Amino acid sequence: MTSRDPGKRVRKAPAERRNEIVATAARIGLTEGLECITLRRVADELGVRPGLVGHYFPAADQLVAEAFTSATMAELDSLLPEDPAAAGHDGPGHTFRVFFGLTSSAEFDNVSRLWLNARHLSRYRSVLRDHVVAQELLWCRRIERLIAAGTESGAFSCPDPRAAATRVLVAIDGASAYINTSAGHRRDTTADMARGVAEAELGLPGGALA
Repeated sequence: MTSRDPGKRVRKAPAERRNEIVATAARIGLTEGLECITLRRVADELGVRPGLVGHYFPAADQLVAEAFTSATMAELDSLLPEDPAAAGHDGPGHTFRVFFGLTSSAEFDNVSRLWLNARHLSRYRSVLRDHVVAQELLWCRRIERLIAAGTESGAFSCPDPRAAATRVLVAIDGASAYINTSAGHRRDTTADMARGVAEAELGLPGGALA
């Protein structure tokens, strides 16, 4: 537990303090699970009183939901940036190769666990469910837009980018469903499954996105 010294407490602007709280909660959720996010736990991590966290988030469910969105949004921007060219990606094919290289690696395991965790908890927490749905749609739109751009340029051949994007995400989620019980076996047998689905959907030969 972090020790606190009221005499040395730093007063921060409300927006800065709120962002700090969400970022701390997101880190906890990503590495330990959303159930571990409590007002007291976040306060201890920041070295402040729980009442300060409660001032910004009177309901812990709202903090959990925003922490989930913060963590998954950061991952999305890293994997599928809004402007791939500005991120140094050389066309839709290159962006997808980077994307599948990361989502099939151990680096993506914590994010896979977070999604699995959030989907389970969203059955009982309506605020979290709204955030999960919003993030699902956003991830799907990013992939759809990338497929559409590749199709327009002639790099891909896909008559329905939205449907293809949905199937790619389902393949990623399916491969991630075993993350808590058999991660090693999953990587050995299904690591390239989502990439193979994408190649088929985009009219590419096997291994084109490897």
